[in-house]
Amino acid sequence: MTDHRPPYLRIVAEIERRIAAGELRPGDPVPTTRAIAREWGVAIATATKALAALNHSGTIESTSRVGAVVAARRLPSRNTAGLEREQIVQAAMQIADSRGLAALSLRAVAAELGVATLTLRRHLDADAELTQLLADAAFAEIDYPEPAPVWRSHLRVAAQLQWGVYQRHPWVPPLVSITRPATLPAMIAYGLWTLRAFDGLELDSSTRLHVYATLVNYVRGTAMNIESEARAELDTGMTSKQWGAARLAVERPLITQLTEPNTEVDLESLFAFGLERLLDGLTIVMTPPKTRRPRSHHGPGH
Repeated sequence: MTDHRPPYLRIVAEIERRIAAGELRPGDPVPTTRAIAREWGVAIATATKALAALNHSGTIESTSRVGAVVAARRLPSRNTAGLEREQIVQAAMQIADSRGLAALSLRAVAAELGVATLTLRRHLDADAELTQLLADAAFAEIDYPEPAPVWRSHLRVAAQLQWGVYQRHPWVPPLVSITRPATLPAMIAYGLWTLRAFDGLELDSSTRLHVYATLVNYVRGTAMNIESEARAELDTGMTSKQWGAARLAVERPLITQLTEPNTEVDLESLFAFGLERLLDGLTIVMTPPKTRRPRSHHGPGH
């Protein structure tokens, strides 16, 4: 079968094979750019690119005396052909959960799995694909209940399910696009389940889509604060409620003009309050005028 990979990747694969087979051991010098150019009949630039890729993946490292050598943490001799995409995603999720999305890269995942970065590239096209797979894996954790018979209750549960994903994995919100949604199984499943709220309602497709996107965007937008709030709690040693109480003690004259002394505001209360107001507003488009109940003049929650 013809190998259609770029020449530098074929060189990388062969050197990795030699390392995995024990032909090259940790500390052994790897072929120089000139040796690679001669052996594979490629230009010096191609040889240099191959060595750079091996160095970037951590397979080789540079030394002051010998030059490029096989890294101490080399590609294991075990066969990696059976590496599953699910293993890669789970390893990546562990990194994102423990260190945040900024720490995530194919190189970090490869180190977690004990393989070379280029091994992962055979399973994944790019880092961007990995992040989309991560978001989908997070949504795959949802355990859907039986749909509620009323659209409002159904959308409320849908929002709470999405909120739960973000609470478990605060790095997910930036990965969820409203205008360019990922067409991956778990995220599609969430969308289809949520859209069941419209069953039996006389709504055109445009209205359904806009209602769905508005709900998703509200939850996502509020959840963008979860990670920063967690960092703030870690930095200050106080929850938002404790921080608010401390501020009240210092700035009581100003704050008491805005709120009662024991009033508590945190992300959970903001999410719940805002969700109900959003559902109030959606009543205008979800319910035919003749069936709408008179608007209540009571306070929030009534």
